[in-house]
Amino acid sequence: MPAQEAVQDTVTHGLSPVHEEDPGELIARCFRERAELLPVNLRLNCASVGFTRYKGDWLGVVITPWFMDLVLLSGGGNLWGDIPAGQRRYIELAQGAVAFTAAEEPCLGAYQHAPLVLTVASLPDMAAAITLANQVMLEICGDRIVDVAPPTELPEASADSKTRPEASSRRGFLRRLAGKR
Repeated sequence: MPAQEAVQDTVTHGLSPVHEEDPGELIARCFRERAELLPVNLRLNCASVGFTRYKGDWLGVVITPWFMDLVLLSGGGNLWGDIPAGQRRYIELAQGAVAFTAAEEPCLGAYQHAPLVLTVASLPDMAAAITLANQVMLEICGDRIVDVAPPTELPEASADSKTRPEASSRRGFLRRLAGKR
């Protein structure tokens, strides 16, 4: 069954569809369809990284030429909470409370997101974005996930492009994500 049909056939959890299967590919495809937006960073493509069940719901990173966000989707667990689009709620993760904003996409349904970088223009390339996404998911989920390689349609990254963007340490980055300086 195609992923979009799976979303439409899911049982609702409050007002939001419950995603029974890994929504990573559905999310990447959904944002690829928004090609009318002007990209901020032409070195980035649309991809989802590390989507895994966390406390019964789906948590992962979405990378686009416009943003890089931590994304939460309902999976029938206890992390999700329905809120109107545009409203913010704080969710306690391993590093502290993270501010998620509610949004909705026709092909995806309701989701909540937290920005991971101030602007994607600061990311040197897709390999660096994926490395950062893997680090974020490792900090949140620990050993429950494995690093995600770049999608096959992306060119192989050079060894020097796999370094972390000059954001700072993972701990500092995650402290900023949680609203702590």
